[in-house]
Amino acid sequence: MQHFDKTEELSIYIHWPFCKSKCPYCDFFKNVNPNANQNALIDEYINALQKYYELTANKEVKSIFFGGGTPSLIKPQNVAKIIDFIAKKWKLTSKPEISLEANPNSRYNEMFASLKNAGINRLSLGVQALNETDLRFLGRTHNIKQARLCLEEIVRVFDNHSADLIYARPHHKLDAWQAELQEICHYGLKHISLYQLTIEDGTVFAAKNVQPLEEDAAVEMYNFTRLFLADNGYKQYEVSNFATEGYESQHNLTYWQGGEYIGIGASAHGRLRLNGQHIATEYPFKHTVLTPQERAEELIIMGLRLVEGISKQRFFEICGFTLTDFINKQHLENLKEQKLLEETATHLRPTFAGMLVLNELILLLCN
Repeated sequence: MQHFDKTEELSIYIHWPFCKSKCPYCDFFKNVNPNANQNALIDEYINALQKYYELTANKEVKSIFFGGGTPSLIKPQNVAKIIDFIAKKWKLTSKPEISLEANPNSRYNEMFASLKNAGINRLSLGVQALNETDLRFLGRTHNIKQARLCLEEIVRVFDNHSADLIYARPHHKLDAWQAELQEICHYGLKHISLYQLTIEDGTVFAAKNVQPLEEDAAVEMYNFTRLFLADNGYKQYEVSNFATEGYESQHNLTYWQGGEYIGIGASAHGRLRLNGQHIATEYPFKHTVLTPQERAEELIIMGLRLVEGISKQRFFEICGFTLTDFINKQHLENLKEQKLLEETATHLRPTFAGMLVLNELILLLCN
């Protein structure tokens, strides 16, 4: 079995673990401590980046993503410090995507302009709902007026922008969701991420036994969303993500296409190809060697999230297996007959019906 080290592009994820408040649906790692000692943590991150640079100096950085938590709580000068350090160490691709997630509740005067001056060229805004009742239900501490001001401002300040919304909330009605979609499309965003509400163990919603929207209604809402956004110029390219032409999230495509990335910050992880081995990293410096089989399964799990599906050539280049030899052939044929998967000479991809049952598809293909 032959392996390739063709992929030399690298993405870097910077996790900011602090928030002003914790949302009841959230199961991400975070602390409610907006007054944390930023300088000490930034210095820790710089030191970690230096160590990872020593392992990956031959790679080009294609994207940097500040996620969280609430990264818009980071002082712009500290955002700039990290970006400048990365740019001085690694070679950057010709047009690196440098993203930051912001919440309307962290906005201050000239915040977005300051972040742009710090080096951010893509801003993702966590709106989550466009009505006051559901903002309160979701535990968001911003209001509609703040959300709208931020949406207007990021479109004015940045050339590349995105917003997040959560749908299938309890008692969510299709006509109400349509009104939210109409409004979000009105701003002219380049990218929209739409997540179905799920109740995760360990969250406040789980403790309160909150029930999401009934499944058939959620599926109807999802199908409507795909068609509505397509009519408004947003092409779906991943289960939950829609973009205008050329504005797909390059950083997130790194994950879904099996690229290499470094994760900096508490709970952050990464995937690297070093000395012919697949390496799973956990921050700060825990490294685990993955077998080619383990890496292949990850490529299936992530790649089937994409509308275009899994590239057979890329699959082979990364893990050394031929895709159709690796997966369960009998299950593949059955899933194709059921119109849940489509196979071409170059790709294996889910149909719309398949996207609704991705976990089941993955289990069958990898069994």
